[in-house]
Amino acid sequence: MSRYVISLGGNALGNNAEEQKRILVDVATPIVSLIEAGHEVVIVHGNGPQVGMINLAFSEAQSVPDMPFPECGAMSQGYIGFHLQNAIKNALIVKNIDKNVATIVTQVVVDPEDPLFKNPSKPVGAFYSKEESEVLAREKNYTMKEDSGRGYRRVVASPLPIDVIEKPFIRSLLKDNHVVICAGGGGIPVIYRDHHLEGIAAVIDKDYASAKVAELIDADYLVILTAVTHAYINFNQPNQKKLEAVTIAEVENYAESGQFAKGSMYPKIQACLMFLKGRKNKTAIISSLQHAVEAFEEKTGTIIRS
Repeated sequence: MSRYVISLGGNALGNNAEEQKRILVDVATPIVSLIEAGHEVVIVHGNGPQVGMINLAFSEAQSVPDMPFPECGAMSQGYIGFHLQNAIKNALIVKNIDKNVATIVTQVVVDPEDPLFKNPSKPVGAFYSKEESEVLAREKNYTMKEDSGRGYRRVVASPLPIDVIEKPFIRSLLKDNHVVICAGGGGIPVIYRDHHLEGIAAVIDKDYASAKVAELIDADYLVILTAVTHAYINFNQPNQKKLEAVTIAEVENYAESGQFAKGSMYPKIQACLMFLKGRKNKTAIISSLQHAVEAFEEKTGTIIRS
């Protein structure tokens, strides 16, 4: 028996609630195959599109006040978690597996002095004209940046996770043989201020959060499921090469030479390295949702071992 942390991308979960529910029926199948084989499973999911929709709904509503960004993250954890646990539980029932699935609304601690706070870069919510963005910046103190020629968007910081407040509950649920969904969207970022926890407007990368969860619960595997079956070097070039079984040193060299795009594969590679470095007999895998079963069996994907 092994302990797995599975990281699911929010962009793979559809464009609305009904589409998400349909997609998660298929997502549940490979996860339940792991559970059926006797392994312990923790799931971390993204929430970029979903939290953006929640934030936009409150921003555009005329009869209700704006909802703070940490609360929007908590809402996304709740409804994505509900859909995930519902799909997995139904698949377990079909297999006659008596196991419960629980979603934990999760707070993830970040350092208020993290230098990433000085350069907010994570876009959230809708696109605005230059004039509209200036009003938002003035009236709501938002940081607004132009986004790929498509307009202006609010950007927030993306600090690194340093702890998970609810880690005792995650460990306890696993000990009692339950499936756990936690740190949705990378978790709700919180800082310690005057010996109290306080939510802040930021977004933690869900792959970094997955690596932190995997570290804190001493997982054996970190599996990052994304849109591609492998990580590549020389991506989209004639000499493109997929990475299969690779060492930590090889991956570090590729990362240092700029082989992985900062906004896509780079954080996934870095999350794997964060999980593996300094630890023995651990495995990190990057592969696609469509080939999740084969990835879990180490038959496909980019596989890095410590």
